[in-house]
Amino acid sequence: MTFAKKALSLSILAALGSGVAVSASTALNGAGATFPAPFYQSAFASLASQGQKVNYQSVGSGAGVKQFVKGTVDFGATDEPIKPEEAAKVKRGVVQFPVVGGTIAVAYNKPSCPNLKLTQKQVVDIFMGRIRTWEALKCGTGPITVAHRSDGSGTTFAFTNSLQSFSSSWTLGAAKSVNWPVGVGGKGNEGVAGVISNTPGSIGYLNQSYVKGVIKAAALQNRSGAFVKPGLASGRAALAGIALDSRLAGENPNPAGAGSYPIATLTWVLAYEKGYGAKAGAVRTALLHLLSPAAQNRADDLGYVPLQSSILAKARKAVARIAP
Repeated sequence: MTFAKKALSLSILAALGSGVAVSASTALNGAGATFPAPFYQSAFASLASQGQKVNYQSVGSGAGVKQFVKGTVDFGATDEPIKPEEAAKVKRGVVQFPVVGGTIAVAYNKPSCPNLKLTQKQVVDIFMGRIRTWEALKCGTGPITVAHRSDGSGTTFAFTNSLQSFSSSWTLGAAKSVNWPVGVGGKGNEGVAGVISNTPGSIGYLNQSYVKGVIKAAALQNRSGAFVKPGLASGRAALAGIALDSRLAGENPNPAGAGSYPIATLTWVLAYEKGYGAKAGAVRTALLHLLSPAAQNRADDLGYVPLQSSILAKARKAVARIAP
């Protein structure tokens, strides 16, 4: 499967449970986060035989939110919930809901170091440029090349939000874009994965689904002191502590619990409350499919964490607010 950053032309089903017939010529357009792109690709491709298309552009959370606010897409996708001041600009109203969860791996390419373990302080020091060699990690020799996002990214927000919780020595804040003091930028999770794959001795941050081939995931020290790798069980344990607010937003940047992976996040879709006209049924159908058992049951295989029952119920209820 390729994760090249390009529009993914995918097919979706006619309005399942919406009560609205959808024309085969109705096309939907979405844009945003690269973090969930493989999950979206799989979910929508499973409906390809129905002949209904949706184009999802994996452009990053920052660009996705901007396009959604401007009204140039049918839905946006972001790994950082939309800010109230951004939502206030959307005259059609905002329906925000989580779609799936995931862990953010500290990913590396160092074949001579198959079992890297990092304390929270070491993670902060690597990305602040204070730790620059593999000798300092007692894991081989040579310089460390840091890989980070070059675009506005919800993955970056979730990652830096956790690093800010790890140590007061993290001084870059938590945001979609920060002024990295060290490293090489890659556009999208795909771009960072490319940098790491092609650069022996590199370390970066990625959604777990992009960890494959020469890219390995370090075991990170969590709040309880245990060293845990990203995965379904550790991701579920981390996300279980998230409480959603009235906007269905929520975070837990350094979860407690011995089994919790310390960097995990939900990812959200942004839809409009109104103004879709005849497209409304198609939009509801496409977005409900992301929340369906067929899609959620595939999440783990793709490197994601399916939504828990209470969060899933709230997300499905939110989709019902989408009106013509």
